[in-house]
Amino acid sequence: MTIPAEAQEAIKRFGISIEDYMLPVHGQIQILSEDGTMLPEDRRGSSPGHQYPVPTDRELLEAYRRLVIGRRVNDQNSALVRQGRLAVYPSSHGQEACQVAAALCLRDGDWMFPTYRDSVAVMSRGVDPVETMTLFRGDWHGGYDPHAHHVGIQSTPLTTQLLHAVGVAHAAKLRGQDTVVLAMCGDGATSEGDFHEALNFAAVFHLPVVFFVQNNQYAISVPLAHQSVAPSLAHKAVGYGMAGERVDGNDIVALLAVLDRAVTLARSGSGPLLVEANTYRMQAHTNADDATRYRNEAEVQAWALKDPLNRMRHYLRSTGALTDDVETDFAGDAEDIAQQLRDGLGVDPALDPGDLFRHVFTEPTPQLREQAALLADELSRDEDSRDAQSRKDH
Repeated sequence: MTIPAEAQEAIKRFGISIEDYMLPVHGQIQILSEDGTMLPEDRRGSSPGHQYPVPTDRELLEAYRRLVIGRRVNDQNSALVRQGRLAVYPSSHGQEACQVAAALCLRDGDWMFPTYRDSVAVMSRGVDPVETMTLFRGDWHGGYDPHAHHVGIQSTPLTTQLLHAVGVAHAAKLRGQDTVVLAMCGDGATSEGDFHEALNFAAVFHLPVVFFVQNNQYAISVPLAHQSVAPSLAHKAVGYGMAGERVDGNDIVALLAVLDRAVTLARSGSGPLLVEANTYRMQAHTNADDATRYRNEAEVQAWALKDPLNRMRHYLRSTGALTDDVETDFAGDAEDIAQQLRDGLGVDPALDPGDLFRHVFTEPTPQLREQAALLADELSRDEDSRDAQSRKDH
């Protein structure tokens, strides 16, 4: 196994073997208990080479503010679907801690490649809320400029974004840029061939990629037990020659600590890493899904007790960092975003059918030109027919 020199030095400082460095901890990293109390160090799941400092209260307070916004965004978007203003919405209700931590662990120059369920992460990265949701209204391509915030378009095809992430990381390395790429996916994505290709390429070329797997227990209706019998999804990392780690995906304190170190290691030249966050999709896969057909209410309620928002609120209240006034301010910030979504998605967009062809290739192919001409001709004839009917009516 070829390990980069930087990683070998880090392993030496930890005083552990290469295998112990690469294999995830037994169990998972968890810092906050389910009731929001800080766990003692000997109960956090850490081991030599896998210790994580607790972020400051200031960092945690900002993370909580974004959690509040994320929950409000999920609720508002679900309502907009019911109102017919969105075609579909894959809610991340219950997974907001993963979403917020993903955005906070990156610098401005780093890249994020999200999935279709990562709208809250995209907004937390700074993308306009209405532009983020344009994709789910179905009116214009991806909805936002990926280069403006270094955020790839939310990927609906499963796992294709991992290959894009690896390509950007490879380009950055060739250019000598100080860039880390966060490649997000779910547990179902780990069953895809693109997952293997992305991890293998990233490991072979020692690329600065953090693969962030949000294991929400189901690939639509297929439970994890029917996808893999590995001890954990994080254990898959060692087979590619990279380190893996497991973390409580509903504990934003642990998520911030683990992802921050993963990004720091990747930036230092240690190669790619894989982080598996154990979380749960509280709502249906999308508004078109009936989750009651493949999971029971007792399971859902058991996970409700692990809610990341409540856990963080209880901890910050106990430290005195979160007061009634601060809570009110955060709720106001969240409602401002919800209002933006209502206002922006309540306006009918002005659509140009020609946009279907303009942004596919830099230089349109003959087939695209032919298709565009056929559509333009059909639209012109429809307009002539309407004009003729209007003159007849008058």
